[in-house]
Amino acid sequence: MSLLVILRIVGLLLMLFSLTMVPPVAISLIFDDATWDAFVIGLGISFATGMALYWPTRHARRELRTRDGFLITVMFWSVLGLFGSLPLMLAEDPSLSLTDAVFESFSGLTTTGATVLTGIDLLPESIRFYRQQLQWLGGMGIVVLAVAILPTLGIGGMQLYRTEIPGPLKDSKLTPRITETAKALWYIYAALTLACFLAYWLAGMSWFDAIGHSFSTVAIGGFSTHDASIGYFDSAAIELICVFFMVISSLSFGLHFAVWREKRLRHYLVDPEFRFFIIFLMLLVTITIATLMLSGTYTDTLGLRHGLFEVVSVATTTGFGVADFTVWPGVLPFMLFIAAFVGACSGSAGGGMKVIRILLILKQGLREIHRLIHPNAVFSVKVGKMRISSGVAEAVWGFFSAYLLLFVLMLMVLLATGLDQVTAWSAVGSALNNLGPGLGSVAAHYGDMPALAKWTLVMAMMFGRLEIFTILVLFTPAFWRR
Repeated sequence: MSLLVILRIVGLLLMLFSLTMVPPVAISLIFDDATWDAFVIGLGISFATGMALYWPTRHARRELRTRDGFLITVMFWSVLGLFGSLPLMLAEDPSLSLTDAVFESFSGLTTTGATVLTGIDLLPESIRFYRQQLQWLGGMGIVVLAVAILPTLGIGGMQLYRTEIPGPLKDSKLTPRITETAKALWYIYAALTLACFLAYWLAGMSWFDAIGHSFSTVAIGGFSTHDASIGYFDSAAIELICVFFMVISSLSFGLHFAVWREKRLRHYLVDPEFRFFIIFLMLLVTITIATLMLSGTYTDTLGLRHGLFEVVSVATTTGFGVADFTVWPGVLPFMLFIAAFVGACSGSAGGGMKVIRILLILKQGLREIHRLIHPNAVFSVKVGKMRISSGVAEAVWGFFSAYLLLFVLMLMVLLATGLDQVTAWSAVGSALNNLGPGLGSVAAHYGDMPALAKWTLVMAMMFGRLEIFTILVLFTPAFWRR
């Protein structure tokens, strides 16, 4: 492992990230919200720090190894979250504390969507835009973007790609060259964002709201330019557009690429993860709408609209809202929140444990039942026509075990800060699944939580975004041995 090479790359990535503060400056000047200086200062500090890391190490060259990829990815996401908080601290409005600014920045970049802010409608337009932009950049992963556009990362780029892309099957590439794979992912991501923007705009959103919400919709983020989220617009058309793009963006981008390259929609229908995901959503929607209507919570078409929207929003870990699902009757709040643990498909911008892992766990459970009936038979686990190797199966169970262990540990930390059980466990679940809204006192915002709880949730967001093992591996003695 070469520390000089790692510092050079992190410096390059930080300089690249600093340039993302230019669009908010333009927005500030357009709307004359007097906040442009916060972004200019943030850009200067970020670029100067990146240059300080890069310049002394600019001649360091070495092919990246797997361990280098892990360390670069974790370092960059940590550094990016910290420097991304600068404008939120420097701006007079909202003028957040270090803890709150870091929480908001990490929540945006990890596409969690949990916020400490209230009165979002009254914030400067540049700040509102910046929050949305953070989610868009974090959705596909700025590390993958860097692999696509920085030729200096061409060698060993696969090591960064593997640590960044979520899901248990990370070694598959869409194209022979990893740089072309990263570009393909970002072309699809950008095309979906443009289509989502045009749909929102034609449905009645202003260009500002349409851009902001297209960023957070395709990123499966959940940040909004309004306190009332999508409910602010009170439009069935906008809600349906949002539902469509939340579902599309929750699917594997590799699957989108296969459909686009071969011009065959059949790829969706034969994909086992897609089928399981759609059936799961349809079942949740049916139960939710039926419960809302039979309980008298809604007696008109609002039951259909709100039921459909909230199920898709929570189950895909987006976190938009048109209604407060936490006050719905019976098991619905708990059921919807648990659905977020399943999350989106692997290789998407969504959070949760990923549909493919849940599918594999169910199939392995069925295999053990069959073994009890036929002890001498040999059963293999298949997803579609593909036989799952024992290595992948063990990795899935290892992930599930580490996930539960982290969940319990972080839950105990939050309970130790004095939070009630419902608030504590839903806050940890929301952060670890990159969902956003929780239950109890974090149903609306996280601003009133103790500082220790917020920093714990920042770690949970990172674990969720980087899929746990990318971070945990850094704490093993074997990782640091030569």
